[in-house]
Amino acid sequence: MRVWHPGAVERVTNGVGGDGQRVENPLTRRDPFARAGGSRGVEDRYRPGTRRTAAEPLRASWRPKTDPERPAGERKRPRQSRLRRVASTYGWRIYALPILVALTALVVFETATTPPTPAEGAATANSGAAVPGGETPLVKENPAEPVDLTIPTAELPEGGEYTQSGQGTWHVVPVPEGRGEKAGTGSRLYTYTVEVEDGIDPASYGGDDAFANSVEGILSDPRSWTGGGQVALQRVDAGAPEPDFRVSLTTPDTAHRPDYCGFQIKYESSCNLSGKKRVIINLARWVRGALAFSGDLTGYRQYAINHEVGHALGKGHEGCAEAGALAPVMMQQSFGVSNDYVADLNKVDPSNYGAVPADGKVCKPNAWPNPQAR
Repeated sequence: MRVWHPGAVERVTNGVGGDGQRVENPLTRRDPFARAGGSRGVEDRYRPGTRRTAAEPLRASWRPKTDPERPAGERKRPRQSRLRRVASTYGWRIYALPILVALTALVVFETATTPPTPAEGAATANSGAAVPGGETPLVKENPAEPVDLTIPTAELPEGGEYTQSGQGTWHVVPVPEGRGEKAGTGSRLYTYTVEVEDGIDPASYGGDDAFANSVEGILSDPRSWTGGGQVALQRVDAGAPEPDFRVSLTTPDTAHRPDYCGFQIKYESSCNLSGKKRVIINLARWVRGALAFSGDLTGYRQYAINHEVGHALGKGHEGCAEAGALAPVMMQQSFGVSNDYVADLNKVDPSNYGAVPADGKVCKPNAWPNPQAR
């Protein structure tokens, strides 16, 4: 920086002039204008745009100061950001904190938005009672009207004794050589096991082998589901791979459980549990049959196996299509072969409601889905 000076400019080093003479600090000595009686003070002398009449040497270091703690020539480290300084100080805890905050917020949200579970017997909106806050519910349940379930043909016939309650577990009836013969030429092969509930008196059904042979014989018959040419069936033993479904002889009390067939219709029946891959064959019906079959126990057993396995293959219920004709095997013939009877019973079961019209048609009992096949 160039500054005008009336005399020679001397380099100042630590307050000493070039000839060793001590130089007075201009900031500490008195203003020459003040000694001479001038009217300009220090402020006027350094005001921009004014001519300086007196000058004093500028005292400034011509060498930059060095950091005494850092050796000369050492490169200055880049300054860390605030986030990096915090991360280096707290380590892994700085990363765990956002996760804990998010989890806490989620728990608070779930707690605030989940309605409380009503106590037993407490009124709810579905019951038609007032809801909290005094609001009137928009919908309410309308219970089904009482249905006269006096269906003569749905009663269990008289017959042999059977075990009312078993253990709720099943054992697989072994297959010679691990699997039976494949039945049918269909491209889709379904495998199945034959099982019996533990705790059943074998005398009531003739023993495990008798039941298993009956099931395999029925499903291998061309008049069964393989006669249509779409599917093939094969009995297998226990073990991998898991079968497509299990044909399980089951006591009435186990069949009545809500997680199995239930007992909405107060008549003995079998069912298919697609979620459990289990076909429940009610022991009471296997031993005694159905009134619609007029004492033909063999015909009823053929019907029961074909009907429930039909559900396992994706078939639904049907009604009598033509009066006097053979009933479809998917008609609920355990309750009868009259559409009027079946329609009344289905009012209790919403899944079947409307499947069969009450049109007065009555069919003949039938055990086979393909009765013409040979």
